[in-house]
Amino acid sequence: MIIYSNSSEQFRQDVLYNRISDIMNDAFLSNFGHKVQPSELSSFQNSLSRVKDLIEISGIKESHIALEYQVPYNQSRIDCLMFGKDEAGRDNVFLIELKQWTNVTALETEGNFVETFTGGGMRVVPHPSQQIKGYHNYLLDFVEEFEKEPALTLTSCSYCHNYSNIDRSGLFNKIYENILSDYPIYCREDVVKLAEKIKELLNTGKGTEVYNRFMLSRIRPSKKLLENVQGIIQNQATFSLLNEQLVAKNLIWGKIRRADSKKEKSVILVKGGPGTGKSLIALNILAEVAAKKKKVLLASKSKPFRDGLQAWVGTAGKNIFVSPYSLTPSRMEENGLDVLLIDEAHRIETSNVYQHMRAADRSDMPMVDQLIRCSKTTVFFIDDKQRVRHQEIGNSIFIRNSAKKFNAAVEEVELLSQFRCMGSNNYLEWIESVLGYTSEKKILKKNEIFEFKIFNSPSELYNELKTKELEKPNSARLTAGYCWPWHDPRLDGTLVNDVKIGDFEMPWETKGEHAVGEYPVWYQWAYKPNGFRQVGCIYTAQGFEFDYIGVIIGPDLKYNPETDSLCGDMAATKDPTLRKDPSNFETYMKNVYRVLLTRGMKGCYVYFTDKATEEYFRGRIEK
Repeated sequence: MIIYSNSSEQFRQDVLYNRISDIMNDAFLSNFGHKVQPSELSSFQNSLSRVKDLIEISGIKESHIALEYQVPYNQSRIDCLMFGKDEAGRDNVFLIELKQWTNVTALETEGNFVETFTGGGMRVVPHPSQQIKGYHNYLLDFVEEFEKEPALTLTSCSYCHNYSNIDRSGLFNKIYENILSDYPIYCREDVVKLAEKIKELLNTGKGTEVYNRFMLSRIRPSKKLLENVQGIIQNQATFSLLNEQLVAKNLIWGKIRRADSKKEKSVILVKGGPGTGKSLIALNILAEVAAKKKKVLLASKSKPFRDGLQAWVGTAGKNIFVSPYSLTPSRMEENGLDVLLIDEAHRIETSNVYQHMRAADRSDMPMVDQLIRCSKTTVFFIDDKQRVRHQEIGNSIFIRNSAKKFNAAVEEVELLSQFRCMGSNNYLEWIESVLGYTSEKKILKKNEIFEFKIFNSPSELYNELKTKELEKPNSARLTAGYCWPWHDPRLDGTLVNDVKIGDFEMPWETKGEHAVGEYPVWYQWAYKPNGFRQVGCIYTAQGFEFDYIGVIIGPDLKYNPETDSLCGDMAATKDPTLRKDPSNFETYMKNVYRVLLTRGMKGCYVYFTDKATEEYFRGRIEK
């Protein structure tokens, strides 16, 4: 998707006569159903006039320009792409990210980050060259034309037209030397230098021809991406599958082979509770399918989980992990993938449409239908007891019914053995018994290999977790039920200590899309070190595991003496989503705490705000 596309000459005219803002605004309204935000509109007006100047200084003719290009399988947009041929007749695409920054503080943190004023406040954001690197590799990973002959060459840079590089500080600090050499930044003093680069790449024109080649290209995982994923995953960890995990893997491979030999479309349900290895199997299959150069993606609705996987595999392989929202009929050809792996399929929603989706991507087709449609073999990894929102409709029956629409053969395998909680099936059975999933009364043995401990205060609990975290960094996290408000950061960038219990105070994960000071973005809470200084909730913890998990069970789950069981109290929740479905609130609440209480590999530490609920749990533990 592109918001604006035209010849460089027409673009120059549109800017010169102040038409560009109206054109962009109308295009946004047509594609997304809303106009451009005032701040973004101002950015267009300021930056695009600088691009016009570059075109005039370079003197290029018959090149082509595209603005606000939405990258495949993603909601990110690239500011500017220019197309044309050089003196040698080579096809070139020139990617320019536009920045209005004036002051930047360099940060000696992993991943090339800086601090600057953006989005209405001081934020920790990626260095422009790091951002460009991501866009550059993303296009190479998915636009098939970059793999073909004659070569289509991609060159990328950023243009910080308000920034002065006077003392080699800020953006040009020596800590960024390596990435700057590959993805340069042009500043206000470099306007002629950048114009000369544009002339070098696009001097011969024929930009529309190159643009059409780029836009008509098939969008699919590249051979290079598949090689990277296969190598990275197999080299970084040893995935030893056991028992029914091997059965599931062999079943999946059998269906993949039948898709090739018999042209048979297949749907596979891999069912299992917490810690049974669903994600492990998915990564194992992903690596092996990639090794055979088959087109494969792993989709997960959970942004924290996707981001964690992307951080784990690094730049070379991260683009294989996508959101299911991106796999729309307008973006994916039917059976365009050999294999699609859906992790946490229980989180699939009824519709694939969201508020700011462009009009062309909107479809009446249910999300599960779209997922089955786009792949020859679709594998759903699912736990029906992990649904925690009313709009999440993913379940085995629903998926089976959807598969019939595509004449897809359906197979199912169930994972029983679990490897979390020190491999203790007894603990998991006890948790489900206490929460009321079964009528059988289970008692937790005192000599249980998995450590379950109740604390008298949240401070004591957190101090115990701190001991574990000091012994092994990033091994412990504190979570809570969503019973306290969740505020935006203050104007000075500090976080509000929303979770207050007596003299205990801590903030939730950082709200918004930007890191605040030393605190990571909310979806990085699970694996960034300073996530330990924040309280996580179900939406950031689901899909992850830690050596030790702390859980504050809030007043939204209470003991009912009349039924001698636990029940949900909707008046105590601060989660607006759960309030939309009162009839199922209790089920969702129990699912939430089932997920949180099973995130630990070695131990689970708990504090109860309601003492009657605490006594109910204690009464189910061996004296």
